[in-house]
Amino acid sequence: MKILLIASAFNGLTQRIYVELIERGHTVSVELALSEQHLIEAVDLFRPDIIFCPFLKQKVPELIWRNHVCLIIHPGIKGDRGASSLDWAIQNLETQWGVTALQAAVEMDAGDIWATVEFTMRPGAKSSIYTVEVTEAAVKVVLQALEHFQDANFKPESLDYSKPDVLGQLRPTMKQEQRAIDWENDTTAIILNKINAADGSPGVLDTLFGHQVYLYGAALESNLRGKPGELLAQRDGAICRATSDSAIWISHLKLKEDLGGKQAIKLPATVVLKNAVNGLLEMPLSIYQRSSATFKEIWYEEKNAVGYLHFDFHNGAMSVGQCRRLRDALNEVKQHPARVLVLMGGRAAWSNGIHLNIIEASNNPAEESWQNINAIDDLIHEIINVDNKITVAAVHGNAGAGGVPFALACDKVCVRSGVVFNPHYKSMGLYGSEYWTYSLPRRVGFEKAQEITDACMPMGMQEAKRIGLVDFIIPELFTAFDGKIQMMAETLAHSINYQKILESKVKRRSYEEFVKPLKYYRQDELRHMREDFFKPGSSYHSARKQFIYKVAGTETPKRLALHRQIPGEKESFLPLKIRNTHQADH
Repeated sequence: MKILLIASAFNGLTQRIYVELIERGHTVSVELALSEQHLIEAVDLFRPDIIFCPFLKQKVPELIWRNHVCLIIHPGIKGDRGASSLDWAIQNLETQWGVTALQAAVEMDAGDIWATVEFTMRPGAKSSIYTVEVTEAAVKVVLQALEHFQDANFKPESLDYSKPDVLGQLRPTMKQEQRAIDWENDTTAIILNKINAADGSPGVLDTLFGHQVYLYGAALESNLRGKPGELLAQRDGAICRATSDSAIWISHLKLKEDLGGKQAIKLPATVVLKNAVNGLLEMPLSIYQRSSATFKEIWYEEKNAVGYLHFDFHNGAMSVGQCRRLRDALNEVKQHPARVLVLMGGRAAWSNGIHLNIIEASNNPAEESWQNINAIDDLIHEIINVDNKITVAAVHGNAGAGGVPFALACDKVCVRSGVVFNPHYKSMGLYGSEYWTYSLPRRVGFEKAQEITDACMPMGMQEAKRIGLVDFIIPELFTAFDGKIQMMAETLAHSINYQKILESKVKRRSYEEFVKPLKYYRQDELRHMREDFFKPGSSYHSARKQFIYKVAGTETPKRLALHRQIPGEKESFLPLKIRNTHQADH
């Protein structure tokens, strides 16, 4: 079928639906909702059989929905309406929620119902629930709606609040008054819930040191106490603030007003507060700390000859400090007797490479970029060279840019079935590093590596498995995913062939190092990256700003919009060429 996706942004949800439809053999084109005229033109050019709107903030033009089946993918149960659906569900402690496919109509979210899927809500941040549960449910809803569309006897259900299964309602857009924290009286549970319901966007507006700031990334602290609202400690960029009955950590802030001519962006809390937190108690945390009731980005556990090195960085971005802390932790735990070392990333994001927001906020973005890429290269170099155990990447969350070769640095790559990879850099104006010119061709071959990095398209895990980019796909979520990883890792650790597998790995790495040492891959990559960072007029700096500040483009990229492609025309990107890695060049 010819399917058009209309979206306000090609975000994670839209990408996932895109790759699922492509995997099933459909012809899929994307049009970003830049204007009503753009959308009408896209429909005229593509002439789709059906239109899906996975993430759309604007109204669909009447000319489109009156003449085509156009389905809105709404993150709410039957009858739910409004722009703050998930926010209200989290803040109201709903135990069940869902995703519904609604036919576009005059009234927003009031059209006929084509499909709906419910899921169990968990305590967690809105951004994480959206990326995992909402996305999983949305894929099922889209596939159900497609089945219904092809069934001549199917009739969509009109919205009728008198029906017992229509439990949703029209809710207003949630405002900051409904999110506001009363530090004197709100319990820790209430505060955590409010911040979780606003996580990602828009955040909870509050005041610190006379500045209005938005709060993000909340975590419970079970041991510290103080006067409600008082700052108690700091750790790895986060601040701990007392509540009426305990305390919470806040990992990120964003100023409401711009300062110093720079537009405000989300940053680690201590970066935003700067000198105001000088003297605030620094509370380092051992990676072996067992208590979960505190803020931690890196921790380690070991059982049955398997070590699990966890890292969970906000949105998967990895700063210089985070890369170095994870490298140090890796160097420490690789001395442990565990025979298999599993790298366990975050639930919603495995890694997205260097930390663009911190780079943008620095006094010298080019230099900060350079320090950041070298720090992540140092980390990945250590992973590649672990020679006393088998390494496994347990990828539950999405990965993009440098996050993909970060996973490929491990001996085995195990992924959740719903993960999406974006194994490319060109759209950010970068050549890329993280030893990708070694790890990518090593798995898929030189020509395929070139094709992937040139295409700048998202990749689903079925395709990744088919071409050899990943080794195992696990369909389960969360603890069930962890259980499968544990079973696989322990089976490997206790295999009678373990020693042969390890010896084979060491021999292969030794041979590859002889043919072409890793340092030459890095030197070649960094030569390009230095030019990308420091050369006047480099497109990287403008591309980074557009990404961070969410600057709308003037047209949908042609790699997404099949209907706007001209035969033989290629999208304008920086030239990106890798050498055949089977040949030494030193």
